[in-house]
Amino acid sequence: MTLLTTEEYKAIAASLDLPRNAYIDGSFRPAISGKTFSSANPATGEALAEIAACDAEDVDLAVAKAREAFEDGRWSRLHPAERKAVLLRLATLMERNARELAVMESLDSGKTIFDCETVDVPETINCLTWHAELIDKIYDQVSPASDNHIAMVVREPVGVVGLVLPWNFPLLMLAWKIGPALAAGCSVIVKPALETSLTALRVAELAMEAGLPAGVLNVVPGGGAEVGEPIGRHMDIDAVSFTGSTATGRRFLRYASESNLKEVTLEMGGKNPAVVLDDAENLDRVAAHIVNGAFWNMGENCSASSRLIVQKGVKEELLSRVLAHAREWPMGDPLDPVNRVGALVSKAHFDKVSSYLSKGPKVLLGGKADKGFVEPTILEVARDAKQAREEIFGPVLSVLTVETFDEAI
Repeated sequence: MTLLTTEEYKAIAASLDLPRNAYIDGSFRPAISGKTFSSANPATGEALAEIAACDAEDVDLAVAKAREAFEDGRWSRLHPAERKAVLLRLATLMERNARELAVMESLDSGKTIFDCETVDVPETINCLTWHAELIDKIYDQVSPASDNHIAMVVREPVGVVGLVLPWNFPLLMLAWKIGPALAAGCSVIVKPALETSLTALRVAELAMEAGLPAGVLNVVPGGGAEVGEPIGRHMDIDAVSFTGSTATGRRFLRYASESNLKEVTLEMGGKNPAVVLDDAENLDRVAAHIVNGAFWNMGENCSASSRLIVQKGVKEELLSRVLAHAREWPMGDPLDPVNRVGALVSKAHFDKVSSYLSKGPKVLLGGKADKGFVEPTILEVARDAKQAREEIFGPVLSVLTVETFDEAI
């Protein structure tokens, strides 16, 4: 995809008609309470839209409509080829509106337009297309049995599914969850992250245009306590898929145990190490991977390689290359396609990440934070430092030096 200029992206941003209401049973509606919350651009602090602040009442309504849709078979018992056709139409509509989705994602999350245009939106469409094409290609089985018996393995949709999204990849995580759930024939209730609700609501609008039946896809924006917990505890939701923090993931297991023992699938945090030993070859390539792993998406990844554990003999040479590659990641206005590092998603998250830059560790690169932006930062830390132990979820790489392979492990 050919990238536009900053001015062209800003013109698209100015022309966007941003969604505001929840999407339940095939139509957009305000929260039953009438409450709203403000969605802000993390790069500028400017308000983008007032979004419906849903709660348990809205969840109940969405679940009832999702259950109704599931039981009457308007989607769950639709011929696989027909479900595939609808999801492929949705993917096509997203492709036609890809640039608008990319700009909306960047405005809402602080992600760079470079990533939104080249990674997030294309991969979202690819994910939906892949699951759509899979629908009529999964075959059931008949197991070996005696002449007077037949034993069959039949795959059926689990029912009504709650899909709770993170804020670091709003569109991509939406696709990872609705792709398989809708392909299987489930009805879904999507809870976007409070910080990043816009693109999920826009995709719902496109799904309606693609012909997805009412009640099959519902998007219920709001906070964790107001929407996430009611989804986790709901007695008529059959499964929940959650991506987010480990602490919240534990809560969803508890919610399930205290309600209807619904199935729970979790994708949570990480503190991932890159181990480089003295016999490593092609250090320039190694350094490029380390930098990409640490700083891509501002380090707001559960798979971010936030620890570099390096053997003493190769440390100096490797770090010189890491520092050189890190300087190729300019930070600034997310709508400037030159920039590779944008703004952190919220003031609260900015404050959290900034707290790890306080005095103590030796700063090898960066270390500055201002107005929502944190520089790509490399710190040399001790093994027991909080920067080495805790998930920072920001563009911060912690370097630990070891003498041997066993010490690295």
